[in-house]
Amino acid sequence: MKGTLFTKGIFALAFALLTTTFYAQDKFGGLALYTVRDNMGKDAKGTLQKVADAGYAYIEAAGYDNGKFYGMDPVEFKSYLKSIGLTPVSTHMGGVTLENADQQIADTKAAGFTYFTVPVPPMGMFTFDRESRTMGMKGTMEDFANILTTLGKKCEAAGLKLLYHNHDFEYKDNEDGIKPIVYLLENTDPKYVNFQMDLYWVTKAGADPVAYFEKYPGRFKLWHVKDMDEEGKFAPVGEGTIDFGRILKEKEASGMKMYFVEQDMTWGNEPLEVIKISHKGLKQIGFQ
Repeated sequence: MKGTLFTKGIFALAFALLTTTFYAQDKFGGLALYTVRDNMGKDAKGTLQKVADAGYAYIEAAGYDNGKFYGMDPVEFKSYLKSIGLTPVSTHMGGVTLENADQQIADTKAAGFTYFTVPVPPMGMFTFDRESRTMGMKGTMEDFANILTTLGKKCEAAGLKLLYHNHDFEYKDNEDGIKPIVYLLENTDPKYVNFQMDLYWVTKAGADPVAYFEKYPGRFKLWHVKDMDEEGKFAPVGEGTIDFGRILKEKEASGMKMYFVEQDMTWGNEPLEVIKISHKGLKQIGFQ
C-alpha cells in the first residue's frame, strides 16, 4: 500500500513538473495592454492574470494616471506583475511634458520598466481630424526633435531608454515634403532617442519596414505586431495580409529587442479571446 502511494506520488510530481516546464516554455512575447484597455479599466489585476494565462511573458502599459499604473502605485504594480509571471518592459506615456517628465520618469523606473515610450507627438503637438479620421501634428520638426532629445537625456540619466512610437503620418510626406520619421532619425542621437515601430501603421502608410531597418540599422528597439485585413482594418496576428515572416528575418538589422501584440480595435470580438488567437499566430510565424 505504501509502495503504491509512493509510486502515485512520484508520478503526480513528475506530471506537475512536466506541465510546469511546458507552460513556462510556452510563455513568450509581449502584449500591449492598450488592446485590453476596457478590461483593464474594469478589473486590472484579473485582466493581467488572464494575459499571463494566455501565454504572454511581458507587457507594455498604457494606463498611467496621477502617479499610478491602472490604479496601482508603481511598486505595487511591479510586485503584482512579478507575482503572476509578467515582466514590465515598456509604458506609453502620452501625457508627458517637460514640466512633469521627472516625476513620470521616476514612476516608470519604480514600476520596473525599461522603456519610456512617447506614443504621439507630445505637449499638444498631436492632431486628429475627426471628420477625415486622420492623424498629424502641429509645430516644427525641430521643436519635436528637441523635446524628444530633452526627454531622452532625462531618461538616460535615470537608467531608462526613451522611444518614440509611430502611427502612419510619420511615414508620409508632410506639407513641407518631409517625412517626420526621417527627420527624427536623422536629427536625434541614438544615445538618447530611438523608436518603437508599429508594423501595421508603417504598412498602412505604404512604407516598407525592412527598408527602414536597412537604412537606419539598430534604431527600432521595440515593435508593435498587429495585422491588417484585406480592408485595411486591424486583425489578429496571422489572420491578415502583413508578411511578418519577412520582417522578422531582419530583426537584427532593426535592433529589435522585444515586441508586443497590439490590436487597437477588435470589431465586436472579446479582446481577451483575440489576444489568444494572436499569440498562436506569433508562434506559427516564428516569433519567440
